[in-house]
Amino acid sequence: MSGEKLTINQWALDERPRERLMQHGAETLSNAELLAILIGSGNPQESAVDLMRRVLTDCNNNLATLGRMSIAQLCQYNGIGEAKAVTLMAAAELGKRRQLEAAAERPTCNSSAAIYNLMRPGMADLGIEEFWVLLLNNSFRLIGKQRIARGGLTEVTADIRIMLREALLAGASVMAVCHNHPSGSIRPSKQDDTLTSRIAQACNIMNIHFLDHVIVGSDAYYSYRDEGRI
Repeated sequence: MSGEKLTINQWALDERPRERLMQHGAETLSNAELLAILIGSGNPQESAVDLMRRVLTDCNNNLATLGRMSIAQLCQYNGIGEAKAVTLMAAAELGKRRQLEAAAERPTCNSSAAIYNLMRPGMADLGIEEFWVLLLNNSFRLIGKQRIARGGLTEVTADIRIMLREALLAGASVMAVCHNHPSGSIRPSKQDDTLTSRIAQACNIMNIHFLDHVIVGSDAYYSYRDEGRI
């Protein structure tokens, strides 16, 4: 009995991958443990975790290498049949697609033109005024964007609080804002100037880089940064 291999179900609860994931989060598990959850079981000599450790060792602990393995290659391991091999391949493909989507969803917004090109499709022809904040990381990659106001820029101080709250919640170190003029004019108003100045002051206090305020038109735009007003 002392030489028998314990199955995962015989492990202490706080050592089982599924239970640890539920209690402490997926980030606390090793690659082998995450993969073990997918295949569910190993073979009479190895637990699912030990089996996936062996597979990863053969892949130099590189998930990309694992993702390139074929069904036939995976099925060479005792304990991995076609169903488990397909599960592993599907997981690898989802990982690739997630990376592609993340890259597509995080464009670089390091200029007024980039901001305009990003926001123009949804704002240029609006019949009502909208104000948006763009939240960026240190590399000027877009973390997210949020509509702050619609139908006119009132309650300026409250709007700035919302902008800063969104930036802090997102962990953004750079912020840009933009809005449209339903009239079609891209000339800033006195209210636009006042709002821009207050945003710049608030960002300076919070140590957030205020990149730009862009006014979006159908075929052109106005940039406070380009005009040397920030």
